[in-house]
Amino acid sequence: MLTACPAGEGPGPVFIGSEIYRRSGYGPWHPLRIPRVSTVTDLVRVLGWLSPSRFRAAPCARPAALHAWHSPAYVAALERAEAEQAVDAQTRVRHGLGTVSNPVFPGMFRRPATGVGGVMLAAALLRGGGVVHVPGGGTHHGLPDRASGFCYLNDPVFAVLALRAGGAARVAYVDLDAHHPDGVELAFAGDPAVLVLSVHEEGRWPGTGALEDCGAGEVWNLPVPRGLHDDDMARILDALVLPAVERFQPDAVVLQCGADGLLEDPQSRLALSNNAHVRALRALRPLSPRLMVLGGGGYNPWSVGRAWARLWGEILGQHAPGRLPPEAEAVLRGLRWARPGGGRFVTPQEAWVTTLEDPWRGGAATEGVAERLAVLRARLSTWI
Repeated sequence: MLTACPAGEGPGPVFIGSEIYRRSGYGPWHPLRIPRVSTVTDLVRVLGWLSPSRFRAAPCARPAALHAWHSPAYVAALERAEAEQAVDAQTRVRHGLGTVSNPVFPGMFRRPATGVGGVMLAAALLRGGGVVHVPGGGTHHGLPDRASGFCYLNDPVFAVLALRAGGAARVAYVDLDAHHPDGVELAFAGDPAVLVLSVHEEGRWPGTGALEDCGAGEVWNLPVPRGLHDDDMARILDALVLPAVERFQPDAVVLQCGADGLLEDPQSRLALSNNAHVRALRALRPLSPRLMVLGGGGYNPWSVGRAWARLWGEILGQHAPGRLPPEAEAVLRGLRWARPGGGRFVTPQEAWVTTLEDPWRGGAATEGVAERLAVLRARLSTWI
């Protein structure tokens, strides 16, 4: 049983991971066949950033706990699909299982249920305040009765629910993934005690997250054009994200750090560096006593591993070395990746295997960003 720390006496930064991410995958042709959480874990360990006292193994959430958001019929179908390694046509249509995006594979229940267990553990650890990093979390497309967008269960929804059950009356959810968190918005759009703020690429699947959406008043969507870079994101952070979170005055913040908006990622057309995520983390950290940092999208194994490892370093106050030591370099040189659709394996750029910190990727303001920010700024001036 977990024992909460007294108020104001959090346990210090904690990293939650699991070996299930090393042992399971979506299949040889899926974008999520790449190692991600295992790469981050290996990197931070060889860098000396993950002592045993900082690490917790994520438990697998039990089916009954999943019924707080997902339907019992869907949870049972997901368990059955894992056990039988097959789905019938009716299950495929009703629950979105056994599709190209959401295939049948060993661990298809236990892996996402471990993501949910990880955020629930994180929420319990955060009752007394602090910061917890859960790189296996961030599957924000899962819907109550079906899998969607590579997401079988929606662990960000459970992160918010568990934080509220642990005493956080107001929770801010900030999502920096290239894709809009449609499942999270669906869960909380009508709840004035949950702020849902997303910066995502316009026109990108799932096609939700319009600028005009506001839910009960606490939904904020900024669809951005392709080519968005670090200077653009810095302006968005300062003009929208930070003022909105400050005005909301949350008891806890959940920050989803999908790395698919980075320049090297094949699943978006944004041009960010991992500095954008680090700067957001640094700025949001003082705005709430509790901060949960999740993973999310990210389909280039080098860029996602480096980004999430760098976030953990930021949480600890550790600066990335100019050149990685040989042990860390070996972790990155050991990765293999062919772009979706087959073809030759990608030869990584030398910076992808020798450094964690990207160069700043800035430039002139991307057309359309200022105008959309102005719409939300006008709304912000009359909010709360």
